[in-house]
Amino acid sequence: MTQVETDKLNELNAFMEQAVQNEHSDSYLIAVLHKVQQLYGYLPREVMDTVADKMQIPTAHIWGVATFYHYFNLSPIGKHTVSVCLGTACYVKGAEKVLDTVKKELKITVGQTTEDRLFTLQEARCLGACGIAPVMMIDDKIYGELDAKKTVDIINQYRKAEKQNAEKQS
Repeated sequence: MTQVETDKLNELNAFMEQAVQNEHSDSYLIAVLHKVQQLYGYLPREVMDTVADKMQIPTAHIWGVATFYHYFNLSPIGKHTVSVCLGTACYVKGAEKVLDTVKKELKITVGQTTEDRLFTLQEARCLGACGIAPVMMIDDKIYGELDAKKTVDIINQYRKAEKQNAEKQS
């Protein structure tokens, strides 16, 4: 286990210590799951086993809670979340082609993360930008009036920025 992983586990254990001292410790489960996701970016199976053991809650109950709430990620997600709007206005103006372009460019399908963990692809029902349809959102930034070329160019801007950041850090 790396020092970073040890530090994360120590921070989680300290957080859980406070929860298990309470008479109704199981009511802190969602807060603990939020802490796990904050530390790891998702809910790793081995960490969920640790939570179950420490909080004396059946693992099945923990997974039931984690899968019920849409907020929790059960697998690693990318640094950037790409959401393609499939609402009516976007769909009519070609959102399906935009989604197909993103899938092809990233070599993943909806709900998956690229191997380099740079992107996770999601569908959205409406991003509230119907006037510039079709749109996609990367993290919190909306891009509109998309076609295949513009979509690929935007994704490549993120790749280029990531490459430049990596070069600066080396």
